[in-house]
Amino acid sequence: MNKKIVCVVGLGYIGLPTAALLASNGYHVVGVDLNAHAVDTINQGRIHIVEPDLDAFVRSAVAAQRLTAFTTPQAGDIYMICVPTPFHEGGAIPRPNIDAVLAATRSIAPFVKAGDLVILESTSPVGTTEAMAEVLVGAGVSVADIHIAYCPERVLPGKIMTELVENDRVVGGLTPGATAAVSAFYRSFVHGEVLETDARTAEMCKLTENSFRDVNIAFANELSMICDKEHIDVWNLIRLANRHPRVNILQPGAGVGGHCIAVDPWFIVSRNPETARLIRSAREVNNGKTDWVIDRIKIAVADASVRLGRKPRVACLGLAFKPDIDDLRESPAMHIAQTLASAGYDVVAVEPNIESHDTLALAPLEGAMGTADVFAVLVKHRQFLEAGTKRALEEAGALDFCGALI
Repeated sequence: MNKKIVCVVGLGYIGLPTAALLASNGYHVVGVDLNAHAVDTINQGRIHIVEPDLDAFVRSAVAAQRLTAFTTPQAGDIYMICVPTPFHEGGAIPRPNIDAVLAATRSIAPFVKAGDLVILESTSPVGTTEAMAEVLVGAGVSVADIHIAYCPERVLPGKIMTELVENDRVVGGLTPGATAAVSAFYRSFVHGEVLETDARTAEMCKLTENSFRDVNIAFANELSMICDKEHIDVWNLIRLANRHPRVNILQPGAGVGGHCIAVDPWFIVSRNPETARLIRSAREVNNGKTDWVIDRIKIAVADASVRLGRKPRVACLGLAFKPDIDDLRESPAMHIAQTLASAGYDVVAVEPNIESHDTLALAPLEGAMGTADVFAVLVKHRQFLEAGTKRALEEAGALDFCGALI
């Protein structure tokens, strides 16, 4: 199996780590991405995203000539599609857009031959793997001679290189033979258990996992807003409630971000708008928490304006969607900072994991501490948890929306 050529389409937060991991396991990998800058960077043995240990994997894979990136599809024996699945614009309920998945499928169709594996890893609504098969049939590929399956990633940014290997994987083929063949491929580099099912169940499994998490976070976020109204310390409340042997309340935050938890529930709701009531409500609660945070910051700025007799500067501490990464996708912290800036507030952002941003003024933590009047801690980055920083933020009366100061 290790002599097979793997073509990975999409070299982002999942595709590139997967490609580098496969190369380190003896596969020859050809990566494909429309972003020419990313392709050039990878071929220099460097990375265009922040992820612990990924740079060493890519550097080693490129040096060994086991990983090469291209801007156009290449021939292989195994094709893995890891492209984005955003939403269509407009509508009361966000609808998933699988155009990139179908375009990637069309792009590899001229190269697919009998016996090949075609694997979708992109988070997708139920039925997408079947839609891929239809595209291949339309392109003249005999799908009876190939193995098509869905296998969603289940990794946590910041631990991707570890979790790609250690986490269990769910493989769902369009046929039992496809499930078996693709499962055998994953077992060649995954140490976790590879669980076999059908494509629709695998697609729904990924959406279910993140919807479950979204619902539980919504409970914590809703609780935090209730506690604020009742003048109760929500962090202490949760700590006490979690002493119950069957209670495990999560920690509230500024909302929910990332390309999984903030997105996947809508994939279920869009197909089942009448029955996915709890899942939709959780999405609305978590989005509403972000709006609530914005309102709280505006109130603090208004109070500071009266106290200082001038326009206060707001420091938004953290832009990423979770601690200690550079990923801004669906980030509530980013939305908060941009909304305030667009409304005319004097905003400076502190994000230790990125060097610059197109629309927001960035400053080092020390600079923001010396110039800002209102501080909003939005992401629990390790830099904000240092004893001296926490003490300074507490003395400044910082608004803590993520539990950084507890």
